[in-house]
Amino acid sequence: MARVRLSVAQRREELLGAAVEQIQLRGVAHVRIADVAASLGVSNALVLYHFSTKEQLVAAAFAHAADADLAHLRKLLGRRTPAVRRLRAAVRWYAPTGAAKGWRLWIEGWAASLREPALREVACDLDQQWKAALTEVIAEGAAAGEFPCPDPAAAAWRLTAFLDGLAVQMTSYAGSLSRAAMLEWTDEALARELGLERAELATALR
Repeated sequence: MARVRLSVAQRREELLGAAVEQIQLRGVAHVRIADVAASLGVSNALVLYHFSTKEQLVAAAFAHAADADLAHLRKLLGRRTPAVRRLRAAVRWYAPTGAAKGWRLWIEGWAASLREPALREVACDLDQQWKAALTEVIAEGAAAGEFPCPDPAAAAWRLTAFLDGLAVQMTSYAGSLSRAAMLEWTDEALARELGLERAELATALR
């Protein structure tokens, strides 16, 4: 059956989606242009027309995969509710037990970015966007007197570092920590970074 003719934007979207799937399946080190092409039934030349190297394709695929999660994070943080509620919703969604997708993909990306400058640049930019979004809402809550966090940027860095590390552990050693324990730890980390006692956080969330 003949393939439907796609616009340039639609074709790129299709190729990026296929690249994400192949990276998750094979890993960054082993995925090939040919794998992405074969998964869609197109030629290698078509993939290379849109992305001239494997490195460009992989970097663009990571950016593509992160866009939806960044959009959802901003949606959570943009709600018209107290900052502490928005932050807790974002942290629980972002944590390894939450609905955010692609932890295995991110771990692959972190490892590969040590050797691939294009991917490192993309990963760094996306990481900064996550931290900036959290910093903004933490600063907003502190200014409103919801919690006494003195350094919102540092709090966002420490909080995301904790969640990233927890995700690496849980992805590498699945089942090593219960979901209940993980949620308790994330609440404790959030309370600590906001300058609240755990009981104060619970009260603020009622």
